[in-house]
Amino acid sequence: MGDFFKRVFTAVLFVIVLIVGIYVHPIGLIATFLGIALLANYEFYGLVKKANASPQLVTGLIAVVLLFGAVASHIYCGKTVLFQLLILLTFLSFIIELYRKKENPFANIAYTLLGVIYVALPFALLIYLAFQNGAEQFRPDIIMGLFVMIWINDTGAYLVGVNFGKHRLFERISPKKSWEGSIGGGIATLLAAWACSYFSQELSLLIWLSVGLIVAVIGGLGDLVESLFKRSINVKDSGTILPGHGGILDRFDAILLVAPVVFVFLEIIKEFSK
Repeated sequence: MGDFFKRVFTAVLFVIVLIVGIYVHPIGLIATFLGIALLANYEFYGLVKKANASPQLVTGLIAVVLLFGAVASHIYCGKTVLFQLLILLTFLSFIIELYRKKENPFANIAYTLLGVIYVALPFALLIYLAFQNGAEQFRPDIIMGLFVMIWINDTGAYLVGVNFGKHRLFERISPKKSWEGSIGGGIATLLAAWACSYFSQELSLLIWLSVGLIVAVIGGLGDLVESLFKRSINVKDSGTILPGHGGILDRFDAILLVAPVVFVFLEIIKEFSK
């Protein structure tokens, strides 16, 4: 029971912090996701050391800060100079590695950049979703809808999988996941997408359902990708920062793939609707 209450308390606190961070103020949204991205990147760099690599921790974290600064600057001022500095830092990482005298130099560079692309970039793209109509209109409902759908997808998949799961989805990577669970989670996610369209008119019903389908499919794959990563370095949880729930990457594994796909999908819709 102690572990159960620990999990519940952590989950409630986690959800409260996320909701407050998303809704209170645009700067609060940026700061919240910057903080999450920095923690997640730090956790990622700690994990890849088990893969016999030595990522450039300081370089990677500076790149994350530059990335979020660039997104904020682009949204509010239309400036791209920080993006240019980020590109410069990316190539400077090769020169930095010359002086580190570490083994596996190119693996070190690759993991450093992978942390920025795989872990930080999705959180930065989430910020754009709150400004679909420009900096003057802060509309965080899309972001909240994404997280709600991901949570419901996970819950539905778990409940259906535990009670009815017989056919393994991807046994090589995650032996407990089943096709039945994935289908159940997908149906629950589409119902959640319908509910999102009722509570938020930021997107039409058809687009909300399309986003729900993306969450159901890509979210599950994001979970499998993180499981593949953890299995490759022989760890169960990505960290211990969230008692009873593991690490930051464990809680945000789905959003790491969902956010880029949803961002691209909505940008394409926006272009064709002009």
